[in-house]
Amino acid sequence: MAMVTADASPPPAIEASTKPPEAENNYSSYNGASTAGAGAGRSRARGGGGGVVDSVLARGRREEMLDKCPLALHAAAAAFAFVALVLVASNQHGDWMQFDRYQEYRYLLAIVALALLYSLAQALRHAHRMRGGADPVSAASGRLFDFVGDQVVAYLLMSALSAAIPITNRMRTAVINNFTDATAAAISMAFLAFVSLALSAIVSGYKLSKQTYM
Repeated sequence: MAMVTADASPPPAIEASTKPPEAENNYSSYNGASTAGAGAGRSRARGGGGGVVDSVLARGRREEMLDKCPLALHAAAAAFAFVALVLVASNQHGDWMQFDRYQEYRYLLAIVALALLYSLAQALRHAHRMRGGADPVSAASGRLFDFVGDQVVAYLLMSALSAAIPITNRMRTAVINNFTDATAAAISMAFLAFVSLALSAIVSGYKLSKQTYM
């Protein structure tokens, strides 16, 4: 009897249909790129908002500092001018060591007295304004007054220094004593007053340039 043998091995199982690897990879990269792009957009939005806030805060601090500068600089100028005034006025030691014998020192005394009065008045005005009081000068006129006044007084101080320095140098080449030392100290204080008013003029000039007339 003929025997019919059947192949014992089972038929190959039909694999479940799967997505092509290319399609899966493409989808994953597309999805990742979209997520990353959205995250970057949100980061940029947050960063942009923070930058605006930081800019506003920095501008506020700068405006506050510029608002306090005139008071500090005029107070410093008044202090330096007062010391210079005392040194010149008390520089009297008899004979040729009298400040009033030299027109250069008389001119220096007059200018440091003017610088003291101007700087003290300006410091009191700005202190009163910063404490909430009414400014006797309007805002627009006040910036112009600060700018012009600081420049004029600073120029007068430099003029007085230019007159007093040469004669003092000539005296100190011949003799160094209390008279020449006090004069040199007064010149130094007057120069510091000039620097304070020059810096105040720069600040007031900057504020004047930012002023709007609308």
